[in-house]
Amino acid sequence: MATVKAAILGFGTVGQGIYNIVNERKEQLTKQTGQHIEIAAILVRDLEKARPDTPGVLVTDRFEDILTVPDLGIVFEAIVGEEPAGTYLERAIESGCHVVTANKVMYAKAGASLEALAREVRTGVGYEATVAGGVPVIKTIQNLNLANQVTGIQGILNGTSNFILTKMRKEECSFADALKEAQELGYAEADPTNDVSGFDAFCKLMILSALSFGEQPDWERVPMKGIDTLTLDEVIDADRQGLRYRHIADVRRDEDGRLRASVGPVLIGPDHPLYGIDGVDNAVAIETAYAGTLTVIGPGAGMYPTASVMVEDAAVLLNQPFRTLVTE
Repeated sequence: MATVKAAILGFGTVGQGIYNIVNERKEQLTKQTGQHIEIAAILVRDLEKARPDTPGVLVTDRFEDILTVPDLGIVFEAIVGEEPAGTYLERAIESGCHVVTANKVMYAKAGASLEALAREVRTGVGYEATVAGGVPVIKTIQNLNLANQVTGIQGILNGTSNFILTKMRKEECSFADALKEAQELGYAEADPTNDVSGFDAFCKLMILSALSFGEQPDWERVPMKGIDTLTLDEVIDADRQGLRYRHIADVRRDEDGRLRASVGPVLIGPDHPLYGIDGVDNAVAIETAYAGTLTVIGPGAGMYPTASVMVEDAAVLLNQPFRTLVTE
């Protein structure tokens, strides 16, 4: 049976999820790809930190060790932060590897260059997990692009913000109390700035824009507001009128051909496709030329929702006619 060696960069929640899924679904992945995926190496920041056992796997804090793994074919990137993740993926592609990432900030900025490099080297890039975790919005748009045309996108792209707004509306609690609970439940980081300011949703919107329209709007011209600008009184008053605040990322091409985008709280009614999306779920309403509006909904984060779509991306890449990456 042919074998593909894989490496995981970062072994936190998502990295461990990838490791578990690849090992728990060995037979299924082999059947689907015709190849055996073997986790051969894991890159960590601190070798002394306690972590689950990974027998037979090289665990290292040096990226150079990853690139020397014989017959390395796939690199999963699950590192927090723009760098060194971007540089690592660039070097992995140059070494002839497929790469799969969940890094939305990095990919919003460097995705186009990484994809161009991969085409040159004849490998592939999987990035489904960069937007909405386990929600297959990237694959949906890729399929629509084959014969349809995306005309607009509206999305709830940050589960933390959606959880807080839901909590404020349903339990009439303050933003601070809702945020505290989100942190206690693991939905929000100790520093939640990227989530509540709208920057996380902004980066995901830029990825969707590039995929849907072939370009991104000027980042400096996109208005961005977070949910921290809303008061409890505003949320409750809207609810009493049958309306709800949702933190919505929106991009579309105007009649003049220019891309228009925005990120921020929007007041919507029951007829809106995002009205009923509560808790930590993400949802994306994709407006199309021929199929109307399609809405995809699901968990936006977490170990297995994110890790599973990364492994799915790897399986898809292995089934593509790039070049031979396997050994007998």
